[in-house]
Amino acid sequence: MFLRIQKKRDRHGEVRYYASVIRGKRVKGKVVQTVVANIGAVEKEQVPYLKAAYAKEKPKLIWEDGSEYRCPELESP
Repeated sequence: MFLRIQKKRDRHGEVRYYASVIRGKRVKGKVVQTVVANIGAVEKEQVPYLKAAYAKEKPKLIWEDGSEYRCPELESP
């Protein structure tokens, strides 16, 4: 699955961003992309965070003080 961002202009010329979650699979040797969920309108500042959330390789989250974020659910006991 991946995130598709569509950039469209409204009738006033303003740019709007819309996000959808897409699943790609092969059917009879061809790739078929289907929409799993429409997230809807998003702000330009939200786009990198949404892409990071749906990326295969998750980026490291680093706080302002330089320390790394550690997710307790992903830590092994």
